[in-house]
Amino acid sequence: MQLDSVTLTGSHVRLEPLVAAHLPALLQHGADAEIWRYLPCRQREAVKSVQAWFEQVTVSMATGHSLGFAIMDVARNEAVGGTTYMDISVQDRRLEIGNTWLGRAVWRTAINTEAKFLLLRHAFETLGCHRVQLKTDGRNLRSQAAIERLGAVKEGVLRSHMVLPDGHGRDTVMFSVIAAEWSAVKARLVTMLTPS
Repeated sequence: MQLDSVTLTGSHVRLEPLVAAHLPALLQHGADAEIWRYLPCRQREAVKSVQAWFEQVTVSMATGHSLGFAIMDVARNEAVGGTTYMDISVQDRRLEIGNTWLGRAVWRTAINTEAKFLLLRHAFETLGCHRVQLKTDGRNLRSQAAIERLGAVKEGVLRSHMVLPDGHGRDTVMFSVIAAEWSAVKARLVTMLTPS
C-alpha cells in the first residue's frame, strides 16, 4: 500500500492534493455554518472552521498521517470542498475517507458521489485496501443517508466517541466497504453516476 500524492479525475470532480492555493476558494465555499455543524473542527465562525480544517489536514499530511484532497468542481474549475484519506494502517491495508465537507452550492449534485467513487476505486484497485471506513456524527442524518446510498455497510455506533468543541459527547456511526464488496458497490456507483 504505497500512499503517494495523487490527482483523481472524474467527469464532475477532480481530487487534487490539498495546497495553500486552494484556500481562497475553500474559504468562499465553506462560509456557511451549517457545513460545520457536526464536524470536530467547528469554530464559532464558519470561515474560522475552514481555516481550522485546513490547518488540521495540512499538519496531518506533513506528519504522514493523512492525504488531503481539494474537491474540485470540474465545471467551475474551483475547490468546492475537501476530504482526506485518514486513519491509515498500511499493515492492516485499511484507511478511512473522512474530514469531508462540501459547499452548499454543490449539495445534492453528483460531486459527492463521484468524489467517493474515485476515492474508493483508488483505495481498492490501486492501493489494494482490504477495508475502507467512513464515519459520521449520530445526529447527522443527511450524512448517514449519503453514506448508505453509496452502498457502505452500517457497522454500529461508538457511543460518546468524541468530545466536540461545544462540549457535546458525539456518538459516531461507523460504516465500511470491504474488498469483497467493492465490485457490487462499484457497479452501484457507476449506475448512479451514469446519466439516464
